[in-house]
Parts: sequence; structure tokens; C-alpha cells
Amino acid sequence: MGTVPGAPRFDIRQGVEAAALAVGFATALRRAGLATSPDRAARLAEALRFVPPDSRERLYWVCRVVCVSGREQLPLFEAVFSAVFDGLIDPAEYRGDRNAPPMAGSESHSAPPNAELRTRPAAPDTRPFGEVENSPKPYPPEPLHGRGDSDDRPAPERDAILMMASTDEQLHDMSFAELGPDEIAQMRFLVRQIVLCTPLRRSRRTSRSPNNRDRLDIRRTARAAQRTGGDAARLVYARRRPRPRRLVLLCDVSGSMEPFTRVFLSLLQGAVSGAEAEAFVFSTRLTRLTRQLAVRDPDQALARAAASASDWAGGTRLAESIRGFVDDFGRRGLARGAVVVVFSDGWAQDDPALVDAQMARLRRLAYRIVWVNPRKVARGYQPLVGGMAAALPYCDAFVSGHSYAAMAEVAAAIQADHTSARFNQRTR
Repeated sequence: MGTVPGAPRFDIRQGVEAAALAVGFATALRRAGLATSPDRAARLAEALRFVPPDSRERLYWVCRVVCVSGREQLPLFEAVFSAVFDGLIDPAEYRGDRNAPPMAGSESHSAPPNAELRTRPAAPDTRPFGEVENSPKPYPPEPLHGRGDSDDRPAPERDAILMMASTDEQLHDMSFAELGPDEIAQMRFLVRQIVLCTPLRRSRRTSRSPNNRDRLDIRRTARAAQRTGGDAARLVYARRRPRPRRLVLLCDVSGSMEPFTRVFLSLLQGAVSGAEAEAFVFSTRLTRLTRQLAVRDPDQALARAAASASDWAGGTRLAESIRGFVDDFGRRGLARGAVVVVFSDGWAQDDPALVDAQMARLRRLAYRIVWVNPRKVARGYQPLVGGMAAALPYCDAFVSGHSYAAMAEVAAAIQADHTSARFNQRTR
């Protein structure tokens, strides 16, 4: 196997500290192209302290269980492990013996051969979906050491796994349309934890400022002068307080968006309770759901939302829905200077000219428009559908949001500053 440039070399026979070994090996994996977060390196150090790596076989399985989260990552992990820990076992010891077990790290295995890794109690896992029930029995089985007191002990009903790939990590790159019922419930929990932040703006409220370059606060200065006999011995300055911009979320609940609707509504629910956002859904008409999504129970919020929107899973009247939002809510102040996020695939029944006209009205009110289209991730996708093509020129950001990993791009687009985005577009 090839070597990894800059990979550290460790020898466990020299008593390497667990933290240094974990950081060095995680760095080598990251340089080789395998995504390894600092959190995973910390978990590897904890696992190495729990299971001392007194043999290459044990070290291999501890590193593999912690650092590998998919079958496709095994070849790269095998190469990096061999490059970092090469020389711990002499291959000549196994030469000529056909019955000798394969070296750890030389081929793929389906289960750790060392039973002690399975029978040791596992460290408590605080992750919401990391527990595994009914784990397989250790392979090969532990040998019996004759008839004695140890044979009378009851066998454990279930074995504890040291550590495994989190279910959350496996769901990160999966499209919302490919999730099963149980996975959708887990994904809804994860999406509700996403924190959406909008850019700051200056409010009309002021606070005292030590900088004399700010505006002079005449009211506070006159009040302070009363303590000195009416003489303004000290000038007081004030500046306008910053506050986050309003966040408005418009979600398409038509039939074409049904595979993504449940997850997107969980995002809306988290934004309503966390960022005090305004939530709307639309299909053939617009429905405001801010009050319905403000409850803590996610299932109750989804049921109330479905009951309030009578046109759920119907057709899409994109232009009519945007017109209703601008006329009834936008011009009254809800969209003025706000960040407006539209979750829709753009498959509308309206005339593209009507969509263009309503998007132009929304553009004049909103500070920033972010369009989230889960169909964007498809290979060869182009925004040629009439509604999407008409709306795209008025959007500041166009992202997919089809998976949990893609939600990071959505959050970044919402938080981006309007001025910097325009500057980046001009310099491309």
C-alpha cells in the first residue's frame, strides 16, 4: 500500500499516549481525504483509553469502529492505517501457515474477531439515536476453560458494542425523499435543532456609547446636567442598537413537494420557536401557520398545520400565493427589510409572466430572497421550468436543501449579508 504524505508513525510498543495517537491518526485520515472531525478524534482518544491498544489487532478495530462510518471508506482507511502503523507485526511470522488468521488491516472484516471488544461495557452514549439493540454475538465465540465455577455463570443476554457510527451521521447525506418512516422521524428531530440566524440591522432604539464620534444624546445629556446644576459637564453619546432582521419562510406543500414537506415543516417549526420567524405554506392559496407551529409537540404542530391548510398536496399557484403574501402581509411591514426564504421546486400552474411580476414586487420589499429547491441536486438540472426560470433572477441565493448536510448551505445563505453577496456577484 502507498504511504500518506506527512503521516505520523506510531509504535504502540513504546507506550504512546492515547490523545496523541488519536490526533495524529485523525490528521493522517483527514490529509488522505477521509472526513474526520475533531469530535471524532476525541471519541477515538476516549475509546483508546477504554480499550488499551496492546496489539495491532485491537488497535485496528478500535480505530475502524470509531473512524469509519461507511463501507466505501474502508479502502482508504486500510491504506492510512497501514501507512501509520506499519511494522507492528512481522508478516514473516505468518508465512507458510495457511491456517493462520489474516493480519488485522489486511482485508475487510464483518465483525471484530476479538471477543473482549464486545464483552467490555460500553461508555454511555448521549447521542439521541446512537443506541443499538440486539447486537450480534461476538465472533468467534469465547473458548470454554473447562468445567468450573465460570461455566455456571449465566451468559449475557446482549453484548455491548464499544462504539459505532452514529445513525445521525449516516443520515446526513441522504435525500429527504429516500428516507423511511423511522428515518424521517429522526431527521425531523435533527432539523428542528438547526439554528437560523439573519443579518443584523440597526433598530430605532439607542444605547449609550463611549465613542464621541456617535450621535450626541441630548436627552441623556440634559438629564445628567441636572446633577451638576444645569451645567452639561459631561456629554453623553448614543448609537442605534443592532437587532436581527425578520425571517419569513414560505413553504410549498403541493403534491410535487410532498417527499420533502414533513422535514421542511420541522425546520419551520424550529425557526418559529427559535428565531421568531413567520411561517407560511402555499399550494393553491397561501396559509399563515406561525401560530399553529408555535407549539412544542412536533406531531401536534404538524397535525394543526395540515388541518389549517385545506389545499395540502394540491396544485401550485406560485404567482397567486406570492401576490397574497405581498398584499396581505408584505406591504404591511412583514416583508420590509426581511429575509424571505421560499421552499419550492418552481413547478407552478401560473403564467411565468405573472410569477415575474409578483417576484418583482417581493424583491422591492425584502432585504434578501433565498430560494430552496430540492430538485436542484439532480444531475444535469437546469432551472428551465417556467415558474422557476421567472423567479430566479430576483433571488439572492439558490440552494438545494435536499438533505441534512445541504441544510448548512441554507443556513449560510440566510445569514449572509446582502451587501457582501452583491459584491461577490459583481466580482465573479
